[in-house]
Amino acid sequence: MSLVLAWGCISMPTMEQQERMIQENTILVHQLTAPAFVHVWGKPTYHHAEYSSFFVMRDHTMVPRSRVPLGESPPGWESGADAEEGVFFAYPDRGWLLVFVDEELVYREELKAEQLHALGKSWQHEGRFKSRLDQTTTP
Repeated sequence: MSLVLAWGCISMPTMEQQERMIQENTILVHQLTAPAFVHVWGKPTYHHAEYSSFFVMRDHTMVPRSRVPLGESPPGWESGADAEEGVFFAYPDRGWLLVFVDEELVYREELKAEQLHALGKSWQHEGRFKSRLDQTTTP
């Protein structure tokens, strides 16, 4: 429990520091926020929000269940799990899938533009079946 409390006491870099990190393509989990990405890179090409299950890794990164093949767990995972409202940004022009919880970056994955477009199109397809109550605001 004290490790969790100690982790929570680590302060987030200032917005200026975050923007500099993003400009330098230093994409670090638990150090960057969604508003910093939107300010530096603009609105993501694709945006998706859903209540998600996450594998919590030793380094406190959170791997979305949707990014792991069914029936498997990510390499190095031991036993931590969580469920949170996840916000997914896809930037095909930059090659990044970013996932935020409470606006804090918890997962990043470099993917090819085609993969990110396919993912974004699947989110758009899913969005057609959501009610107004299921939808969230855009960044």
